[in-house]
Amino acid sequence: MTAYEHGFPEAASVGTPDGLTVGQVAERFGVTVRTLHHYDEIGLLRPSERTRAGYRVYTADDLVRLRTIVLYRRLEFGLDEVRELLDGDAPVAEHLRRQRTAVQSRMGELAELVAAIDHALESEMSDRPMTDAELRELFGDSFDEEYQTEAEQRWGNTDAWKQSASRTAKFTKRDWEAVKAEQQAVGDAFAAAMDAGLPATSSEAMAAAELHRASIERFYDCSYAMQCALAEMYLADPRFTATYEAQRVGMAQYVHDAIKANAARATS
Repeated sequence: MTAYEHGFPEAASVGTPDGLTVGQVAERFGVTVRTLHHYDEIGLLRPSERTRAGYRVYTADDLVRLRTIVLYRRLEFGLDEVRELLDGDAPVAEHLRRQRTAVQSRMGELAELVAAIDHALESEMSDRPMTDAELRELFGDSFDEEYQTEAEQRWGNTDAWKQSASRTAKFTKRDWEAVKAEQQAVGDAFAAAMDAGLPATSSEAMAAAELHRASIERFYDCSYAMQCALAEMYLADPRFTATYEAQRVGMAQYVHDAIKANAARATS
């Protein structure tokens, strides 16, 4: 296990009568022998002692200096800057304060980088077509693959279906989230009118009907006649009826009547 994996060794724990060789230091601190030789050549860190056999070895004080060098290098300080910091008159406490400030600065930079990456990733994920699994997660039970297949079989040859297929093929996550929000707004508008005791012919109910038509036009051109045909289906198809009835009892009929009233007013 290297020093990077298990922290830096304390000087007191590595001292021996003869000190440590360059190979032993390299292994303990997770640096290369070549790096240590380079530090020796430029005078940044030179082994202070020799063994009885004449080999140069690092003392406990040398290891303290190396620990600081390694930390500053991990903080991307240049070698000349490291030498200036170490060879100055600043006490150890001042070095520690500098290191702490540098680490905090890097943490802030890295946090900003992570946020930028997350933003880019979210943008990338939002700008691609959604899979059926993602649509099912977004819309829940209202996304029915079997119904999608049935609808294509019934209306696949119509201009409205072809137009819808062409548009939705380009829909991104943002688009589908907007669709869901619009559907919710339409349902809320009808529910508010019902809760207020207003008739389906009221201006509020017909405004909700107009919101409904606008939401359909995200998929294909929806005339008032087309919208009225949809209203008939909301009563004829139990699945559509159940969707509205789950929001308010009697809503399917109320939506049908409001759509009809709004269409009559708009086309009269």
